[in-house]
Amino acid sequence: MSVVLWAIVPYVALTIFVAGHVWRWRVDQFGWTTRTTQVLESRVLRLGSPLFHLGAFAAIGGHVLGLLVPKSWTEAVGVDEHLYHLVSVSAGTVAGIMVVAGLALLLARRLTSPRVRRTTTRSDKVLFTVLAVVIVLGMTATVGRNLLGGGYDYRATIAVWFRGVLTFRPDPRLMADVPLIFQLHAMSAWLLAAVWPFTRLVHVWSAPVAYLWRPYVVYRRRVPVRPR
Repeated sequence: MSVVLWAIVPYVALTIFVAGHVWRWRVDQFGWTTRTTQVLESRVLRLGSPLFHLGAFAAIGGHVLGLLVPKSWTEAVGVDEHLYHLVSVSAGTVAGIMVVAGLALLLARRLTSPRVRRTTTRSDKVLFTVLAVVIVLGMTATVGRNLLGGGYDYRATIAVWFRGVLTFRPDPRLMADVPLIFQLHAMSAWLLAAVWPFTRLVHVWSAPVAYLWRPYVVYRRRVPVRPR
């Protein structure tokens, strides 16, 4: 079971992630969008969307630093374990609160606004459920274990295992004694990767970067011509 969970499931999820994006692009390019509902309701969206996205970017950055950068590298530049733990937990807690608050506002908006609720698809419901699970487990691990509990050095086990997955040398033994909350968070993240291509999350790869240098679009008001 350990081999299945920590050496097979990750590659199944990554295969679905890659193949799913290729399939989605080939058969549903017009659906490759956020399906924004801003015109239906903007007051709550104006607060919830920035909170969620900024918090998510910060959380992703923290995961990249914690999982992909070896402990020896941070120690080589003078960041000891205590300082890393302090910064990681503080920044992770702030980012997590932003993500939770933003997602709560976005979900409440979909539930309380009839027009927005009618645009919610089954893939949206699956996505929001999986996102909520990933976020709740991540916050429980960060706040419950690393902030309020005794702490856990995931860079010695989870990070090494994750880098092994990316280099096709996973070692399931590294995950054997990892606290359950961290294991559940890792598995939920693979589930999110598997459903990603079939949801609105595909818009992440279509950021409108070209808008930075495209010419301005000139809008002119059409003045009605009065008959003489």
